[in-house]
Amino acid sequence: MELILKTDIAGLGYKNDLVVVKPGYGRNYLIPQGFAVMATPSNKKILAENIKQAAHKAEKIKLDAQTLADSIGDLTLEIPAKVGDSGKIFGRVTSIQISDSLKEKGFDVDRKKISFDTDVKTVGEYVATLDLHKEVKHKLKFSVVAA
Repeated sequence: MELILKTDIAGLGYKNDLVVVKPGYGRNYLIPQGFAVMATPSNKKILAENIKQAAHKAEKIKLDAQTLADSIGDLTLEIPAKVGDSGKIFGRVTSIQISDSLKEKGFDVDRKKISFDTDVKTVGEYVATLDLHKEVKHKLKFSVVAA
């Protein structure tokens, strides 16, 4: 089943992407939630016109995302956490903590655009991926330290 996405969906695609999904996923989740529309010929023509009109806006958004990634650069964050005797932290480090730490440094990154390669449950060095734009991904190093 071909659908046109109306919003970004992690693991599936970005807004205005033409995707192929299983019929049940499309009919029972994506379309009723308003995340996608059927890819009919008329909807495809509307999509093409919208993409053409939004091309210069999209370039500016991509440039802003690239500028943000360049300004973050090789920044390494220190995330304080309560630590037990064995070096394990109580709970885990989340994207909210990374986002708040970036805000303190002057960078505004939505927590939903931050993902981790591994679960952060111990003290040490880690890498988070910032999904700033569909073509701009940035690796951010951070270290978890005992508070």
